[in-house]
Amino acid sequence: MIRIGTRGSALALWQAHHVRDRLAALGHAAEIVTITTTGDRLQTSRLEAVGGKAAFLKEIEEALLAREVDLAVHSLKDVPVQLPPGLELCAFLERADPRDALVSRSGAALDALPPGARVGTTSLRRRSQLLARRPDLAPADLRGNVDTRLRRLRAGEYDAILLAVAGLERLGAAGEITQVIPAEVLLPAPGQGVITLESRCDDAVVSAAAALLHHQASARSVQAERAFLAGLGGGCNVPLGAFAEASSGGLRLRAYVGREDGSAAVRGEREGRDPGALGRSLADELLGRGAAELLGR
Repeated sequence: MIRIGTRGSALALWQAHHVRDRLAALGHAAEIVTITTTGDRLQTSRLEAVGGKAAFLKEIEEALLAREVDLAVHSLKDVPVQLPPGLELCAFLERADPRDALVSRSGAALDALPPGARVGTTSLRRRSQLLARRPDLAPADLRGNVDTRLRRLRAGEYDAILLAVAGLERLGAAGEITQVIPAEVLLPAPGQGVITLESRCDDAVVSAAAALLHHQASARSVQAERAFLAGLGGGCNVPLGAFAEASSGGLRLRAYVGREDGSAAVRGEREGRDPGALGRSLADELLGRGAAELLGR
């Protein structure tokens, strides 16, 4: 029996059940173990103040290392580049839509929102690119699971909110989407739309089972994105985006690093066949063109 560790949010549980059902179809019995993380407990603090996105992983990874669970299911965009010693990402599932979605109370698209409209998001990446395009808008912090965020929108706390398309689709809430934002406007986070599986490095049996769910094309894309992230220093708590997709040159990687207020940014793109080399080279390019200063170095 494979014990799957997961957060208890509706989206996290959807992902864990999806993995459990796919493993079961391949003859591997699994059960789900729900774990409350630091990020779940501290809902009123800004994400950066409680450890960034890693706050959603810490207790799950501790349970893996303590052998209380055997496999962890994560949204890859929440997973730092550096993993705790003894753990590895053993599979990347096929990528869902990586783009961001605008959900607005009035039904207005991004460019039609009135000046001063309150747009809810916890993401520095979304905030930075939003203000770069619409400096007249008013981004406002918004924590909580998808249902909570939609409820707060309907209650009038915000004029619009930004969420991941993949999360809304997985929860059967795609009908809430007012506009799918093109990647040219809001470049996705590294790994957005991909579910990844984490296991102990010494657990060959679980790793082999997880490998049956691995999607190589998606893995190549996110390897380039995460190599870019690593090339910038590996931090997740800065406004940056990276998105790779197949091209005639192998992979096309686009990237963004900006200030939180959207007042300055560096963008770039490259093509290449080696995902790791592609990500590192684009990171070096952007660092040389001003990203290092934007990152506070």
